[in-house]
Amino acid sequence: MTSTGHVQNETGQPYVGLRAFRQQDRGLFFGREREAREIATLWQADRLTVLYGASGVGKTSLLHAGVLPFLGSDRVEVLPVGRIAPDPALLVTTSPVRSVYVLSLLSSWSAAPPAELADLTVRDYLDRRPARVDRYDDPVPTLISIDQAEEMFTGAPYRESDLEEFVAQLADALQAHTGLRLLLSMRQEYLASIVPFERVLGQGSRSWFHLLPFRREAALEATRRPLEGTDRRFGENAAELLVDDLQTVTIHSEQGEKTVLRVSGVEPVQLQVVCSALWESLPPDVHEITAEHVRLHANVDRFLAGFCQRMLKEVAERHDVPEGSIRSWLRRTFITEHGTRGTAYEGLHQTSGMPNAVVRSLEDCHILKAEYRAGARWYELQHDRLIAAIQHTDPETFLQAARTALSGAQWTHARELTEEAVRRAEFDDLGVRAEAEAIFGDVSVGTGDPETAWRRYDAAAEMFAVLQRADGVGRVLAAKGRLSLSLGDYSTAVSALSAAVARVPSDMSAQTALAQALWHVGQPRSALIVLNGALAVGGDALLDALALRGVILADLDQPVAALRDLDLVRQHQQPATLAARALALALAGRFDAAEQEAADAIANAGSNGPVLLRAARIRVILGNAVAGADLAARAIRADDPALPEHLREQARRLLPQPD
Repeated sequence: MTSTGHVQNETGQPYVGLRAFRQQDRGLFFGREREAREIATLWQADRLTVLYGASGVGKTSLLHAGVLPFLGSDRVEVLPVGRIAPDPALLVTTSPVRSVYVLSLLSSWSAAPPAELADLTVRDYLDRRPARVDRYDDPVPTLISIDQAEEMFTGAPYRESDLEEFVAQLADALQAHTGLRLLLSMRQEYLASIVPFERVLGQGSRSWFHLLPFRREAALEATRRPLEGTDRRFGENAAELLVDDLQTVTIHSEQGEKTVLRVSGVEPVQLQVVCSALWESLPPDVHEITAEHVRLHANVDRFLAGFCQRMLKEVAERHDVPEGSIRSWLRRTFITEHGTRGTAYEGLHQTSGMPNAVVRSLEDCHILKAEYRAGARWYELQHDRLIAAIQHTDPETFLQAARTALSGAQWTHARELTEEAVRRAEFDDLGVRAEAEAIFGDVSVGTGDPETAWRRYDAAAEMFAVLQRADGVGRVLAAKGRLSLSLGDYSTAVSALSAAVARVPSDMSAQTALAQALWHVGQPRSALIVLNGALAVGGDALLDALALRGVILADLDQPVAALRDLDLVRQHQQPATLAARALALALAGRFDAAEQEAADAIANAGSNGPVLLRAARIRVILGNAVAGADLAARAIRADDPALPEHLREQARRLLPQPD
């Protein structure tokens, strides 16, 4: 395997990091010369060669930067490395084909438009290529390869007929072209899937190669030699210290016990992540990387934790799942109470409660690995070193995931995530504890325990006050005000919400809640002033504020203004706003529309006092005082919610008066 040793990648550094090596990176690719030589020999000798290994062990890198440069163009003809995962664009821009796998493979070999390839078989394509001979006029073998060949069994859209047609075409091409050689590179857990096709593809000439993690000497070569083209080098024992660190795993059990293990192999993806991060973290004037530099800058656990955080963030964004939820699931599912790796099997749609699509993405980014056992697909962490990386995280990640769980009324999950955040925080991190107490208060409200919620909110407010966090105090006071509002303690609600708005005047939802509390205590005009101010600023509670202002304006006999607001929220009608709009229509003289909407409101009123009172007023306006009195009596008796006192007096005036 030839190498100049004097190249860098496009980032200006000699390590490629997380991505796979490409053929142009061959001058940076070390530690795999024996494997590259052996695979190149097998590929040229056998009809079928299967290269397999765990995810992240470096199969793609070895094929591109190791094996291909080893093959002399004068001895063999090598087609570009193929892929058979269908590009969605192929399925849209071409007419129906017998196998999308075939079209995908041909498209990876040729720059021709898909329409020109759609009718070709694998044999057709190879037949059209000019024959090559060596200097003795003997045919030159043609080498074809398919990377990530497990996509034959997992690609989308996967159809068994596509697979059968694809394998049949490969077999036909191998039969017709005696010098054709096929290499399949695939994940180890899919080996059982290729066995049924091994005989027809290999035709009596087949070999298997198991790619393992780096041994120590190979890892040292992959660490040191990429620096040959730079002005840096590793000093005495420095590279050894880095590799030793990668081979050393410290396990912490839930009981606080510590166990130190030494593993035999070094995962190539981890080596690249750590070396790349070390290169970036060194001061610019460092030319000899000493053991002390490695101790100071090559914090393997910190680098791997950063790697995990980046990967989990990508997966979370791709699947719209909270990052903290994924990390919490990884910790619960794949780290035992003894601090060792656990396993979980893949179900039809989920793996231990996580959607399989998310789990497959975690495998793709080298967080998990899979293997088949007893007919089932089992997952575990890619490496023991990831245990500490998964356990280490910013508590805010869990707090954010807990807030997301709260928004979905997942009370138990929100509590668990918040408890995890507290466990991850430093003992004296008052900010995390304050946020946690506020979330615990919200959970208590959701589970119907207002007394505990009140205590939690008080504790959170005190901590935020110590931290001089006015925004935190304001949020907690707003939560207390909403709790008081829901319990019917309107005076307390006004007090708490007024204090909250004073601290966080931009919180539109708190202002809307304050307006609602003011309306309940008989101060509708004060409520309008608050709502007018909130709506002038804007915010995420716009519809709620408009609806409440429309309701209050209807109650104050201002139908034109009320309808202006209520028409804007018509697609989000609740019984209260529906009844208020019906009242505004009646006050505006639009009686037919008012009667219809009043009927709808009454049908959904239940025991809602304000809704029943508005319906009673509509009946009186329409000239049916008896029906109005009946509805007013129901409104006085209603309790879900009960009439505020200022509306209760209004309802009494609609009742028959004694002689």
